[in-house]
Amino acid sequence: MHALVDMAALGIGPATLIMFGVMVALLLTGMPLAFVTLLVALIFAVLGYGGMAVTIITSRIYTFVNSFIFVSVPMFVLMAAMLDRSGVARDLFDALRLLGGRIRGGVAVQTIFVSIILAAMSGIIGGEIVLLGLIALPQMLRQGYDRKLAIGVVCAGGSLGAMIPPSIVLIMYGLTANVSIGDLFTAAFVPGFMLAMFYVAYVLVCSYLVPGMAPAPVAERTSTAEKLRLAKGLILPIMVVVFVLGSIYAGIASVTEASAVGVAGVALSALIRGEFSWPFVRDSAIQTLATCGMIVWIGIGATALVGIYNLMGGIHFVGGLLTGLSESPTVIVLVMMAILFVLGAFLDWVGIALLTMPIFVPIVKQLGLDPVWFGVLFCMNMQVSFLSPPFGPAAFYLKSVAPADISLGDIFGSLLPFIALQILALAVMILFPGIAMY
Repeated sequence: MHALVDMAALGIGPATLIMFGVMVALLLTGMPLAFVTLLVALIFAVLGYGGMAVTIITSRIYTFVNSFIFVSVPMFVLMAAMLDRSGVARDLFDALRLLGGRIRGGVAVQTIFVSIILAAMSGIIGGEIVLLGLIALPQMLRQGYDRKLAIGVVCAGGSLGAMIPPSIVLIMYGLTANVSIGDLFTAAFVPGFMLAMFYVAYVLVCSYLVPGMAPAPVAERTSTAEKLRLAKGLILPIMVVVFVLGSIYAGIASVTEASAVGVAGVALSALIRGEFSWPFVRDSAIQTLATCGMIVWIGIGATALVGIYNLMGGIHFVGGLLTGLSESPTVIVLVMMAILFVLGAFLDWVGIALLTMPIFVPIVKQLGLDPVWFGVLFCMNMQVSFLSPPFGPAAFYLKSVAPADISLGDIFGSLLPFIALQILALAVMILFPGIAMY
């Protein structure tokens, strides 16, 4: 089959506008992003280059799904699915009560630290927000916390899995940018913890300086036996974190091998706690299949679309546009961040990573910048997308378990200070790259 359209005569600029317009039109019909990108790729491949171009698409897709590191994605998703169904999060929350009960705003601070540990165990969001929405939000509302502060802490804290290793976002970036996942995990650890400390600082400032934001701490006398019982809730989660991240940072295991260790650790925790059963395994596996199926299909569609766009000369076209904006690498990076910010308000992070990183990363390397550092910036930007209206997934996750009198508008309004903190953290990362490249 011969080409029906002369792409060279059409020009890459008009072709880009047509491709983007077709994508937007199809997305507005409600068609999933994965099928939109794959359909647009096939249309432009067949019209512009004939049937033989389809073989180029299939070869790129095979390369994407054949990567060994991709095995770690379902493993970390399975870890998260098991955590959703276990009582680990509740035990963690109860154990950290020993710390949180001593300060004003303690339950909110406690929630953020629970979020950090859960993020370091699973690497994805969604389940964490739902868990915290069921455990922490009712307790904060019952104790008299400002509703906006309580909602913001749950959503922002529950989204830390996108930034703190072993983040699935970092893994997908490493796959698309051909960057070491281990290096990305090392680089993202301090920035992720820094963002969490921004949240803690905001909570403490609001609690102590703004009347009515948080109740005064209530001194509870806890027996030594009770303290020991609560402390046991920290042992298994921290052991899982140490074995997973410790094995990666120490060079003992690859990311893929460490993900298997993590699954074994969470399964063992469930077994010790008496929660391991056939329904537990079945439901966790079904959730993993659904999540990974979505990731794979979006990956197939985005890989095909980027492949045909590259064949059209689109990557060089976009590169020329961006580098022509300014001679300053910082300005170009800021423009990229702005593009990602806009896309993050409408598209899933998987699609954004797979559509934009094959175009942006070569430009970053051409500018002499470190793609590992840029990967940390990308993940920080995706943190913003998880909270930002109109389609921030964190708000919808919380809405599914929040009290009926809390609307989506209330949730998005509560997230604005935390979005500002995320943008501040992103600015700090751009101004001081050494935070990630230590």
